[in-house]
Amino acid sequence: MIRDFDDAYSNSAYIPCGADYPARWTADAALFRAAQTNAMLDLRYGDGPRQACDVFMPAGTPKGLAVFVHGGYWMRFGKADWSHLAAGAQARGWVVVLPGYTLAPDNSIGGITSEIAKAITMLAKRFDGPLRIAGHSAGGHLASRMICEPSQLPLEVLERVAKVVSISGLHDLRPFLRTKMNETLKLTELEARNESPALRRPRDGVSVTAWVGSDERPEFIRQSELLANVWTGLGVDIHVHHEPRRHHFDVIDDLRSADSYLTRLFAP
Repeated sequence: MIRDFDDAYSNSAYIPCGADYPARWTADAALFRAAQTNAMLDLRYGDGPRQACDVFMPAGTPKGLAVFVHGGYWMRFGKADWSHLAAGAQARGWVVVLPGYTLAPDNSIGGITSEIAKAITMLAKRFDGPLRIAGHSAGGHLASRMICEPSQLPLEVLERVAKVVSISGLHDLRPFLRTKMNETLKLTELEARNESPALRRPRDGVSVTAWVGSDERPEFIRQSELLANVWTGLGVDIHVHHEPRRHHFDVIDDLRSADSYLTRLFAP
């Protein structure tokens, strides 16, 4: 039984030197961007200040389009804090894109869903080939939300989605109604239900992995197992993977390596 919902979704307090991670991510991302010779930064998909994408091109002809959606409980961080996570998929020959989005409270979670769909639609028109979508934490929610019916992606874009990887994703948003975060998120019961992938039917034919660290907070493990449980019952090709000795802040690190299992799932 959960008695303290804020504590259940608190990560930093349970990770050694947890408060140091954001500055480290930002620094690593800046170093990665500085080393790029063929990047398109701030490619616009809308008029809002955060409605832009960072695109990292591979050497040679791209295999396809790999989109990574950042987390931060829908109210923190930006695309430029995570550029380094493009390294693995880029090295494997994929166009890797990190979309930005308008954060709460300036946007609702439903509005953020719409922005990510708009960004992916724009990107799909620009880059050919199969489409793969991954995201971390709130980004995992947004990645899995893209393939829920009815999707805001056009059919011709949906048909290109071959894989979704939700890393430590949030798939049932109703618990957030009982957190202090909801003072910022402003979720209603209706929106929490509508925006929860675990409460919606996914599109057929897409392979899904719910990836979570074995050392994460119990709620993140439960959220990943929940999605796999429900969607398996709907006939989806989905499995849950518990990565040993990883917590919520380092579970994404393997995206930097071209040879890691996580990167090969995302962008083979």
